[in-house]
Amino acid sequence: MLDDRKTAILRAVVQEYIGTGQPVGSSHIANAHEINVSSATVRHEMAFLEQEGFLAQPHTSAGRIPTDQGYRFFVDHLSQPGQLDDLKVSQVRDFFNGAHGRMEELLARTSHLVAGLTNYASVVVGPKVERAEVRSVQVVGLSARQAMVVAVMSNGAVESEHLEFDTEIPESRLLAATVHLRQAMMGHGLSGSNDISSSGDEGVDDICRRAMLALSHVGADDSVYVGGAASMASAFDAVDVVRQVLQTLEQQYLVVTLVRDILDRGLSVSIGAEHGIEPLASCSVVVSPVVVDGQQMGTVGVLGPTRMDYRQALATVAVVSDRLGRRLGEG
Repeated sequence: MLDDRKTAILRAVVQEYIGTGQPVGSSHIANAHEINVSSATVRHEMAFLEQEGFLAQPHTSAGRIPTDQGYRFFVDHLSQPGQLDDLKVSQVRDFFNGAHGRMEELLARTSHLVAGLTNYASVVVGPKVERAEVRSVQVVGLSARQAMVVAVMSNGAVESEHLEFDTEIPESRLLAATVHLRQAMMGHGLSGSNDISSSGDEGVDDICRRAMLALSHVGADDSVYVGGAASMASAFDAVDVVRQVLQTLEQQYLVVTLVRDILDRGLSVSIGAEHGIEPLASCSVVVSPVVVDGQQMGTVGVLGPTRMDYRQALATVAVVSDRLGRRLGEG
C-alpha cells in the first residue's frame, strides 16, 4: 500500500500525463502540484514508484509515464467519478427527450452520442430480442404471393421477416392469420416452440407456421453498435495499433464478450492487458450496465487509449446508461 505522499505524486503524474501525453518530470510535479516537497524528494518517490511497477521511464533522460498498474491504482482510488458539465448534461437530456422510433435506431444514435461526448470509440450493447415479449404482431400483404410478418416487442424493437408462398394468398386469409398469431404470440417471446393450435383453416395455419418459424430465428444475438471508431485514429501514434483496434471493434462477438466479462468481474474499468485481448493491450474500456426494472438489459461503454480521461468517461457512461435504461423502460 502506498503512503499518502506517494499516492499524491502518482495521482499527479497520471493526471498530468492524461492531459499532455508527455513524460512527466519530477521538477514539474514539485512546482505544478500541491505536493509541498522538493523536486529531489519527488524524484526519489518517483523512482520508488517505478521500481514497484506504477511508473515507467520510456527513455533514460525522460520523465515518467504511468503503467497499467499505475492507471489501475489511480482508478481504484478515485474519490468519486467526474461530473458532466451542464452543457453535456443538457445534450444528453435533449437527446433522450427527443428519441423516438425503433429501438435499433435509438441504440445506434446513442453510440454516436457517447462518442461525441467523449471523443473515444463507443460501444452500446442492446438487449436480446429473445428476452422480450411480443406486444403486437401482424401479417401484411406485399403482393399476391408475398407478405411480411411484423412483430413489435416489449423492449421497443420492431422485427420483420419476409414470407413467400407458392400460391396467391387472399387478404382475408392474411387478416385471419394475424388474429390467430396475436392470440398465440402476444405476451410470449419469439424463441421456443413453433407449435400453434389449429385455427380450423389449413391455409391460415400454414401462414402462421411460416411466420412463427421466420420470427423464431430473430434475436438470438446481442445487438451491438459502435460509434466514433474513426476518432481512434487520433488517439494513438502508431498506425498499426489503430488498425488492430479498428479490426477488433468490427468483431461483434468479441466486443460483446469483452464488455460482458468486465461486468461479470464486478468492474467498470478494464485497463490494458487486463482484457486478455492482445489487439486492445493499449486500450482501456469503461462500461456501465443498462438496467430496466432491476434487470440488466444492455451496456454502454467507451474504448480509448489507456491515458483516457477516466473521470469523464465514467461520468458519461453512467449518465447515458441511466437515461437509456429509463427510455427502454418506457417502451
